[in-house]
This record gives sequence, C-alpha cells and structure tokens, in this order.
Amino acid sequence: MQKPNKRLVGQTCIVTGANSGIGKAVALALGQDGANVVVNYHSRPEDAEEIAHRISKDNISGEAIAIKCDVSKEDQVQAMFKKTIKHFGTVDICVPNAGLQRDAPLHEMTLEYWQEVIDVNLTGQFLCAREAIKEFLKRGMRPEISKSLGKIIHMSSVHQIIPWAGHANYAASKGAIVMLMESICQEYASHKIRCNSIAPGAIKTKINQSAWESEEALEKLLKLIPYQRIGVPEDIGSAAAWLASDESEYINGTTIYVDGGMTCYPGFTTNG
Repeated sequence: MQKPNKRLVGQTCIVTGANSGIGKAVALALGQDGANVVVNYHSRPEDAEEIAHRISKDNISGEAIAIKCDVSKEDQVQAMFKKTIKHFGTVDICVPNAGLQRDAPLHEMTLEYWQEVIDVNLTGQFLCAREAIKEFLKRGMRPEISKSLGKIIHMSSVHQIIPWAGHANYAASKGAIVMLMESICQEYASHKIRCNSIAPGAIKTKINQSAWESEEALEKLLKLIPYQRIGVPEDIGSAAAWLASDESEYINGTTIYVDGGMTCYPGFTTNG
C-alpha cells in the first residue's frame, strides 16, 4: 500500500465489490489517503464489515461503512447511493469494480452465463456511473475539496484489447467498458467530471488462483509478463488512489494498464 497522505481528505468514495481482491485493495488505498469509503459487497458481509472497520481505524480523517448491493439491479444501486449521501453528504469518487467470470467455450456458453457477466461487469458499471454523475451535477463544485466535480474510475482488464478464448462474455464486457468510459468523458468533461479506467493484467487474487498457485502454473503465466512478476491488488489500489487525486487532474478518458507489460505481447520478443 502507498504511503498515507492527505490527497483525498474530505471526499467520499464508493468502491463496488470491495470485500475482497482488487476492490478491497482500492478501498484500503483510498481510505489511507483520507477519503470516506463505502465498502460495497454482494455476499460475505463479515468480510466487508472487517474491511470497513480496518479503514475507519487506520483512516487519517474519514470513516468507512459497508453497504450491500447487487450492482446489476437498478433499485439496489440507487439505494446504495441514497444511503451513502444520507450518511456522508455526497459522493466524490466512484470506482465500479464489481465483476465476475462465468467461463465456457462459446458454443457451450448458456445465455444465463452470458447475461450474468454482462449484467454485473457492464450494466453494473453503467448504473453506478449514472448515479455518480447525477450526484456530481446536483452537488456542484467544491473547489476547496477537489479541482474536479467528480471522479469515476472504471475497473476494466487487459482483455478489453486482448481476446480471450473461452471467456468471450468476460472479454466482451471489458471491451465495452472502453466505449462507456470514453463516451462519459466526451459528454461530461466540460462539467469537470473525470472518467478513466484501470486495466489490470494478471493480479494475484482468488478469481485466477489456478493461474499462479503452483510453480508450474506461475512459470507459464510469467511468460506473458515482461516484468516477470505477477501483480498484487495493492498495485491497483495505488493507481486508483492517484487517479482519484488532483495529482492526475488533467487525465481524462484514458485507460491505465497496470499489467507489467502484458499488453506489449512478449511472445514477439523473438519475432513471434
């Protein structure tokens, strides 16, 4: 985790899917920078409450609360924002991170698998971004708090540009996030709303545990990563905290790849 500072003091952020993995690291990093944090979860409330308690204990100025919400459901997303605003007064930063995989070869993929991934990974990000923008516009600028009216940080993946056989639903959802994010930037940048994406590469989380838990699997994975190490959730947390701060104020409509060089296609180092 990055060194604690006061970049986000006085601001409130919602991080979806924040009770584990990348979402947890993002929530902790934003809390370390002084923001109030909403730790969103869909299951395992005890994990979310533990993270919220940890943030509140370590936070230099704010606090954290846990809120249950299925981000694919419009009414639940609206309720989460309403609870957040009632508790903290407003929302300054939204990190739509919640995502899942339902993998299958395309000819065997069920409509249920396809729809579930699209609903959570893409529609969930749309719903959260929409509610955040509504609050940003309603609240207005707070120049003493931030140079931006509000910040949205979409959580994407290197698979927004790298095809992924056997994971077409996941890759399609992440590819669509690029256009969602860039369209939001184009439409709302004049209002001083910043919208960017973080695209993680191979990150050491439970969702991809089979790719790194054995020595053989890790060796195979590292062939795809020029930097020769697997990422950790804290790598993403640090990037998110910086993107949420005024230090990155002129960055808008951009995807930041945190992937150790995976998108440089290391298979071509010997002419392919």
